[in-house]
Amino acid sequence: MTAEALSLAPTATWLAQPHHDGSGLYVSDESPELGATVSLWLRVPATLDVQAVAVRQVLDGEPFFTKATVDRGRSTEVDTWWRARIVAHNPVTSYRWLLSGGPAGWAWVNGTGVHLRDVPDAADFRIVAGHPAPDWALDATVYQIFPDRFARSGAADSRPTPAWATAAAWDEPVDLSSGDACSRQLYGGDLDGIVEHLDHIADLGFDVVYLTPFFPARSAHRYDAHTFAQVDPVLGGDEALRRLTDAAHARGIRVLGDFTSNHTGVTHEWFVAAQRDPAAPERDFYYFDGDGYAAWLGVPTLPKLNHASPVLRQRIFDDPDGVVRKWLGPAGGLDGWRVDVANMSGRFKGADHYHQVARDMRTATLAARPDGIVVAEHCHDVSTDLVGDGWHGVMNYMGFTRPVWTWLADPDDAPEFLGQPVPVPHVGGDLVAEAMRDFGSRIAWSLRTRSFNLLGSHDTSRIRTLVGADARLVEVGAGLLFTMPGIPMVTYGDEVGMRGSYGEDGRRPMPWGHVDDDALWDARLHAAYRDLVALRRDSVALRRGGLRWVYAARDVLVYLREAPGETALVHVARSAHDPVRIDLRQLPGADRPTREFGTTATVSTSTLDLMADGPTVGVRIWSTAEGV
Repeated sequence: MTAEALSLAPTATWLAQPHHDGSGLYVSDESPELGATVSLWLRVPATLDVQAVAVRQVLDGEPFFTKATVDRGRSTEVDTWWRARIVAHNPVTSYRWLLSGGPAGWAWVNGTGVHLRDVPDAADFRIVAGHPAPDWALDATVYQIFPDRFARSGAADSRPTPAWATAAAWDEPVDLSSGDACSRQLYGGDLDGIVEHLDHIADLGFDVVYLTPFFPARSAHRYDAHTFAQVDPVLGGDEALRRLTDAAHARGIRVLGDFTSNHTGVTHEWFVAAQRDPAAPERDFYYFDGDGYAAWLGVPTLPKLNHASPVLRQRIFDDPDGVVRKWLGPAGGLDGWRVDVANMSGRFKGADHYHQVARDMRTATLAARPDGIVVAEHCHDVSTDLVGDGWHGVMNYMGFTRPVWTWLADPDDAPEFLGQPVPVPHVGGDLVAEAMRDFGSRIAWSLRTRSFNLLGSHDTSRIRTLVGADARLVEVGAGLLFTMPGIPMVTYGDEVGMRGSYGEDGRRPMPWGHVDDDALWDARLHAAYRDLVALRRDSVALRRGGLRWVYAARDVLVYLREAPGETALVHVARSAHDPVRIDLRQLPGADRPTREFGTTATVSTSTLDLMADGPTVGVRIWSTAEGV
């Protein structure tokens, strides 16, 4: 390889470039204790003739270099493995590799690849020490439920419709005449209805249910809570939540709640007390200015919380009967929280308590449930907000959802993306891979792999509507979802092809009564989701492996997921493309697969050829030597 090829890093040469990521194949401990020694490995193609390798680590703000040595136990005729030992001296250890020799004379290797110039630290690899995250999350698959629209039990028939709501029959269309009309439309889904359909979730293979808010409110979405002290009686009350978590746990399914750390509803008991008495301690829970107050995005029904108040922090985080701890304990049995509008929590004008909120949320969660998880909503660059001592992960909209949308969205009818004033662009796979590499490089691997990957949520367009006429593109998106690093999260109904052009339109009732109607219940898609969940569940490489890009072009993406003992090659195509030919010497063992999904690969004596005649997902898995 020439120096020019190494510098430009065309996708056709990715397997011929040095590689490192934060997975177990390349890092001996992704969450070490502070002060522990960690082994790192760099895989370097032997053809590059690299003469020396060092790790540049930043200790107490100052760069230091540690020489690496060749690990002969791992090295082969194709790849030389270099090993270095570093100390997790600081809570976040940033590092990158320096190569000497080779076609260019020297090069840096960081999270975005190989560089023949000096680079800033933003894309350095990172290890977070002293803050271990739940191990179970690496194997999890999440099913998101909007309680009012998922399932209605028989008990719901005896409950009166609240004064704020308009009752709707289950098959009645969502009222999109106004946001207020939609939010007041109540279909009567409840927590016991979820219990009655847990078999559907378990049959698909999901092992985590994430519920959007269950607190009493004056809307169907319930992000305007008027108390955090009880479960909405419309959903069945406190006892129904406990019935749900017990039934889910009996099936090996964890349950996550949804908490709004940024705001309450205008009818919340705290806000009512604050308005009634300016001397009340609750007055400091909000940002008042005379008779006015700050609200989320100016929406007057959602007054913003002021986390400068120690009494507020006590009630939310520290009190065993407060919001966070109570519902993780016997009262609710939850296994963790998703945090709504987390990126705005604690931030208002000159005040910024964001990182304290994240740390307090984590501390309170782990105090109540040591294996609990906290995942934050975040819709843009998370690099300065996800640092390791707060949220365990985020909803990975910018590192996964947006790149996938730009690849799969119908170019003739693309939606907007979470408020952006232009439709989603239509780009090639090379730019998708570039975006994923860029965003993925800016956070620690242990945080990336505990973040939610999602094709959409209750706040966005449905993936089935987004892709247009060809439902096979939904399977392509699902193929990416279940084979990329991170926790796959699916919104209820996506697995049967539910539609919706934007968030409110997508919040339709689950079509339980129409399982024989292909227009409302896509059985082929349902089977594809079930098969992909099972494929991931049965492959350690897909659950816990690293990410090594192989090839990306306009209509095709190819990458490896590598774990000690197993490798998976993933091939996804949005349309037909020319064959992608890979030298088998770069994929030892690929000619002897233990499992295959799809039929996209053919093997000759020396090459593996990947082909597609339309939207396609293909996965090829094989065993490797332990540790390589």
